[in-house]
Amino acid sequence: MFKIEKTGPIADKIYEMWVNAPHVAHHAQAGQFVIFRIDEKGERIPLTVSAVDGDSIRVVFMAIGKTTTHLASLRAGDAVQDVAGPLGKPSEIKKYGTCVLVGGGVGTACLPIIGHALRAAGNRVIGIVGARNAGLLILEEEMKKACDELHISTDDGSKGFHGFAADLLKQAMAREKIDAVWIIGPTIMMKVTAEATRPAAIRTFVSVNPVMVDGTGMCGSCRVTVGGETKFACVDGPEFDAHQVDFNALMQRMRTYQPEEKASLEKFQEHQCKLGGGHHA
Repeated sequence: MFKIEKTGPIADKIYEMWVNAPHVAHHAQAGQFVIFRIDEKGERIPLTVSAVDGDSIRVVFMAIGKTTTHLASLRAGDAVQDVAGPLGKPSEIKKYGTCVLVGGGVGTACLPIIGHALRAAGNRVIGIVGARNAGLLILEEEMKKACDELHISTDDGSKGFHGFAADLLKQAMAREKIDAVWIIGPTIMMKVTAEATRPAAIRTFVSVNPVMVDGTGMCGSCRVTVGGETKFACVDGPEFDAHQVDFNALMQRMRTYQPEEKASLEKFQEHQCKLGGGHHA
């Protein structure tokens, strides 16, 4: 069992959770992930290692399905059954020159650890954080510390630049030479934003998060097509060359179990309702 040391909301339906997991904390590198299982009957879910502090790791997630909703209901002092990791290949950290980190929504949580690693390798780092509205922006202060400069965008103009993160990326490219870009966020956002760097052939990475079960390359559920070849996100990724990823196939795969996921969430909420006398956890 892995003890939850601190947990709570950091934006609308977005939670951070610090868990005592020394075996992960001592070996995790930027870009890697862990697999959580809340209890012995629980689903296994992949979560990126967002930060490390001593023996503890932080994960950030949006309460959107049954397992993440259950995870959000846990408190400090509770425990989760399994934390497996670190898994996946680390980010490709080296000296590029000027790098841009683009985060969308909860995907921003993956970026500070990459920013710190890139700066330690001698890069200048520009951060761009986008969200639908100001209430969904996360980790601004952390991103300021991890980057040399930070720009904010919101779709509705409620904070920062009124528009998309892709627009800010294009502005940065127009101002100066960009040597490498990381884009992490919703799949459609990564697909659209990656097109901004394609004409300039800028090395661009995305972190993909398809349906994943075992996280070790044995089940094959996290198949993703990259450069016309089948790759497994858990062992070949999760980061891939953005200009080689077949995003349409990826989005189609991610919709595969939507009816089952919806039914599972409804069943869980019904159960929580009965336990809480009419209040959802």
